Amino acid sequence: MSTDTKKEIALEIAHVLFIDIVGYSKLSINDQHAAVEELNQVVRASDQFQKADASERLIKIATGDGMALVFYTSPDAPAQCAMEISRALKEHPHLQLRMGIHSGPVRGVVDVTERANLAGAGLNIAQRVMDCGDAGHILLSKHVAEDLEEYEQWRPLLHDLGSCEVKHGVRVSVVNLYDNQFGNAKLPRKFETLRKRRTRLRCAAMTAALLALAAIVAGIVMFSRNRVRSVLAAPQKGIAVLPFENLSEEKANAYFADGIQDEILTRLSKIADLKVISRTSTQHYKSTPENLREIAKQLGVAHILEGSVQKSGDAVRVNVQLIKAANDSHLWADTFDRKLTDIFSVESDIAKAIADQLQAKLTGREEQVIAARPTNNPEAYDAYLRGLAYTLKTLSTPVNALGAQKYLREAVRLDPNFALSWALLSIVDSRNYLTQSLQPTAALREEARRAAETALTLQSNLGEAVLAKGSYHYSCLKDYDTAVRYFEQARQLLPNSSWIPEWLAYVARRRGQWDRSEAYFIEAERLDPRNVNLLVGHATNDICHRHFRKAQQKFDEALNITPDDLNILVQKASIAQAEGDLPRASALLAQLHFAADDLEGLETQVYQAILERRPTTVIPHLKEIVAKPDPALGYFNGVLRFWLGWAQDVAGDNVDAQVTWRQARRELEAFLKEQPYNFLLIGDLALTNMGLGDKTAALALSERAMAANSVEKDAVAGPIPIEVLARVAARMGEPDRAITALQQLLSIPYNGALAAGTPLTPAMLRLDPMFDPLRNDRRFQKLCEDKPH
Repeated sequence: MSTDTKKEIALEIAHVLFIDIVGYSKLSINDQHAAVEELNQVVRASDQFQKADASERLIKIATGDGMALVFYTSPDAPAQCAMEISRALKEHPHLQLRMGIHSGPVRGVVDVTERANLAGAGLNIAQRVMDCGDAGHILLSKHVAEDLEEYEQWRPLLHDLGSCEVKHGVRVSVVNLYDNQFGNAKLPRKFETLRKRRTRLRCAAMTAALLALAAIVAGIVMFSRNRVRSVLAAPQKGIAVLPFENLSEEKANAYFADGIQDEILTRLSKIADLKVISRTSTQHYKSTPENLREIAKQLGVAHILEGSVQKSGDAVRVNVQLIKAANDSHLWADTFDRKLTDIFSVESDIAKAIADQLQAKLTGREEQVIAARPTNNPEAYDAYLRGLAYTLKTLSTPVNALGAQKYLREAVRLDPNFALSWALLSIVDSRNYLTQSLQPTAALREEARRAAETALTLQSNLGEAVLAKGSYHYSCLKDYDTAVRYFEQARQLLPNSSWIPEWLAYVARRRGQWDRSEAYFIEAERLDPRNVNLLVGHATNDICHRHFRKAQQKFDEALNITPDDLNILVQKASIAQAEGDLPRASALLAQLHFAADDLEGLETQVYQAILERRPTTVIPHLKEIVAKPDPALGYFNGVLRFWLGWAQDVAGDNVDAQVTWRQARRELEAFLKEQPYNFLLIGDLALTNMGLGDKTAALALSERAMAANSVEKDAVAGPIPIEVLARVAARMGEPDRAITALQQLLSIPYNGALAAGTPLTPAMLRLDPMFDPLRNDRRFQKLCEDKPH
């Protein structure tokens, strides 16, 4: 992409490969020029470079002692390119390179020399990741590695190194990419230094533990145990368990370290006398951060638990240290060497030791719970931890949902009495049934029911099993009374779970109890203050009410935690659309590039082009996506065809639009047979028939959708079929029905029918071409007038 054809490059998500010639400054001027020329030859010979360059989806930036390659193709393109370069270096033994890869926002500008240049977090972090390596290393940011982990062929090549301190004291999590054909398997020097430091810290921790034990013994002489407990304020019994570092040789065992951390946290969270921060808030931190005092302040706790896990065959070593954040003092530390079959005793012993250090009162039931063995089958437990790892990922995508489902099914196959795995399987099924990350079929609903009932039958006092029953009744049946009863019962068994007030918040708003929903969200955020999904869920209340400023504040708070969160940027763009500020929406969306599984973002981007009446800009990308449908997306492939047809229609390509809509109708009708009560699918089919001019079918399907999910049953999504009816009636020559529906919609809070789910506003009525047939209706003109807030 030359500077002649593109003078300024908009901010968008790019995939960056940063390359550096090691020892460049020590070379003579002539040798420097020769090294750069040799590097250029090697890079230009790469297949990935040539493909991206030929399609003008690559920017090349010279950096003096190397280069930055910025790909706008796929997240794995830089890694593929780096592998090809590394293999080619065998023919160039004198050329020593190190490489770093990251995906993130990048903005391009034209500098004073009339050359393209780049700035932004995507480029900065790629360089910092590279700086952690030595000659031969291909290092990835954790963000990129998690993307690649979704694909089987990448997993054996990814080797987690932990975190590394770089410029300005910033820490980045780094993964080493190598096998015996490329890359450098040796531990980078920076990490060797770091591990020596951690060894010293562990020694210090053991010393501190002995001193603490002596102090406790002396304290018993002076005070009674009850007196000591009475002195401790509630915040002093607060603890956050940070992500455990994976020290295994097999870096694919990262799921195991994550699982051990989560299981220890879960056991602690069942002690009512403790305040335990949920994992969704702690997962954004590193394993051994420097600023413990600030982290504790952000999370509202006095203590931090750090740890590491090393697994080799059936042997496991777990190191933990409990730290008082105010003065960074180590209260307790220990190392546990056990067999995999005895891992539960480690989790139990750690939870008991922490409870004792924090002087928490345990009931007899709590002692039994934290000592429980969920299964006697180590293979089943390993499968459970793999499934759990998928549920702990930030986004609920079809890939993550299917991964969790696969391993949890395997766990209960290996041990049919594994109640905890049955419970989590039910929660995965029911939650994704509601969000439709999995296709909401009768079979999925039945598996969610059977799994929840099996868990509860096996272990009637298991909090997760009770929670699963509540989730099933809420998500699959919309039986809110029964769901609330189970959630309140689970609250007694899971006193620190933010899931319970969060789900109660969702139930309350489905019932139209918005004030109660708000109170539950506030309660959940106290338990889980840095849970991005919780903040976004809370902001949805404000969006439904069209309180866009309040929603923006929550989104900004979430972006402070996860700055590159595409879903939040999409929501902010959707708000700009609802306010009629298309330039602001365009500026937000211009920086983003979406694949087919980023459905909400992709639809919002297409909707933006339609609102601007320039849909030709998105038609090629949509055609490319629908040409290769992803089976995991189910009926959403047909939804994307509806959007393509609408874009073609607004562009004046009426013949192509009709062809596209007919194919969309065939695809959607095929899924309707398995999902006869899916009101969203029925609504999409209604809009597709509207495009085809089939008035009878479009109106009948709109009414069917309204019957499948009424406003009385669902205050949030119940109005969606009414919006579909309004759109169909407007287009099909039924203005009275359209106006009546629009009047109702503008008077109530709800989640919108299209794209990111923003409810209709006067500004959207003015812009949306679907309402063009109503432009001359005075009643519609009145609805398009902004009302004072």
